[in-house]
Amino acid sequence: MRTYWRQRNDLVRAAASHIQRMQKALTQMNIQLANVLSDISGATGQAIIKAILAGERDPHKLAQLRDRRVKASQEQIARYLEGNWQEDLLFVLKQEQKAYEFCQQQIAECDHQLAQYLQQREDRSQGAPLPEEKRKGRLKKKRANKPQFDLREGLFRMTGTDLTRIDSIDVMTAMTILSEAGWDMSKWKTEDHFVSWLRLCPDNRISGNKVIGKGRLPTNNPITVALKMAASTLRLSKTYLGAQFRRFRTRLGAPIAIKAMAAKLARLVYRMLRYGMKYVDQGEAFYELQHRQLQLKQLKWKAAKLGFQIVQATAA
Repeated sequence: MRTYWRQRNDLVRAAASHIQRMQKALTQMNIQLANVLSDISGATGQAIIKAILAGERDPHKLAQLRDRRVKASQEQIARYLEGNWQEDLLFVLKQEQKAYEFCQQQIAECDHQLAQYLQQREDRSQGAPLPEEKRKGRLKKKRANKPQFDLREGLFRMTGTDLTRIDSIDVMTAMTILSEAGWDMSKWKTEDHFVSWLRLCPDNRISGNKVIGKGRLPTNNPITVALKMAASTLRLSKTYLGAQFRRFRTRLGAPIAIKAMAAKLARLVYRMLRYGMKYVDQGEAFYELQHRQLQLKQLKWKAAKLGFQIVQATAA
């Protein structure tokens, strides 16, 4: 599974590089599609490029290929389709378009192999139904280059748990974790060992029971990279983990907070895969209440140490 997934990721990166070269060729021909289309690999962009390669040069006819979901009007798109149509750049565009289509074909073959592989694995779900996704943010979110089959169901069947229940971990991140580490967490004695393997633990230099220095633990582990990217998306999340990340970010700064939350996500993943723990989001309000109670406890302790007593004021 790891080989299939790594190959697929390599193909996705290769397809992205071909899109960038196509964009460069269009810009050099004064075709400023980027001003009206967010991505030329979408339905409208691909239809226009194929029409250009077929010989169409009329900007208004090209603009008529606009998908109804595009916000820009046909007149706006036509304004940015008046190019100089250089033969050498058209040749480059043709080559890159063919290479992009080939990559898409190869990605589809990888998806087919992955679907077959997951179907052949032992069913560890014990017949349990896949939890229904009701979170609005997940239902609306569309990720480019996602597999053309139900990857979430395949992973649930293979592991018996749904890692996407953890906030910020989508099915692509879950696939990266399982393809690199596998579903059997018994290879790591504790969750601390798993976090250490991911190099998400602190690098404290200790001498005489004192921390005399702190360093960094650089790594190219795909799981670590995926978890850090997932942690960074919690900044605006209205969830328990989102509130915790914002507090870490305020106290520690963004880089350290991202690493700390990635370690937190790794621990949750370990518990779900090894012990079958079910993750349930307790909400942003619960975290704020919990944090407030902790602050009150610390204040009372400090006051008692100084010989004072904290008295809560009555509401006016």
